[in-house]
Amino acid sequence: MNLHDITLISFGYFENNFLRNVVENIHHEYKLNIHLREGHLDLSDFYHPARRQYDANKLLQQLEDHFCSDDCKTIGLFNVDLFIPIFTYIFGQAYLGGRSGIASIFRLSNERYGIAPDDNLLLERFSKEIIHELGHTFNLIHCHVPDCVMISGTYVEDIDQKTSHLCPSCKTKLQHKLQ
Repeated sequence: MNLHDITLISFGYFENNFLRNVVENIHHEYKLNIHLREGHLDLSDFYHPARRQYDANKLLQQLEDHFCSDDCKTIGLFNVDLFIPIFTYIFGQAYLGGRSGIASIFRLSNERYGIAPDDNLLLERFSKEIIHELGHTFNLIHCHVPDCVMISGTYVEDIDQKTSHLCPSCKTKLQHKLQ
């Protein structure tokens, strides 16, 4: 697998300037080539009516089966409420050491929590979530360093408290993967 390319595939509407800033943030942390594409899926196939959410496991598998290749890491970008059976909701998910992951902006906006919009904070949160899920594809597990981007995040406040950077230990592990 060529670990020197990352593909971000947007499923749904994201403003071009927003996505360019996301790409810049991802590149700043990983120093790899980032490609941006649009993808199309009938999301109704992944909707769980009783939960009124979208099945992240099925979406991730669809991305893996139909949008990934062995020559890069791929992250699907969504704006839907994701769940897995053991959690009420998730921000993203990835195959540990695999080719793919997904991230959703749905629960990352201030408006969702009755707070005034903040586009810069939204960009920062979404970038952190993508960097985190990419870390999993590079076989990085959850870290215990409080400000490492690889620390687990259950709530949006958890995302706010961490940085968008890998701690020195996670960065060293990543460098070994990229050699």
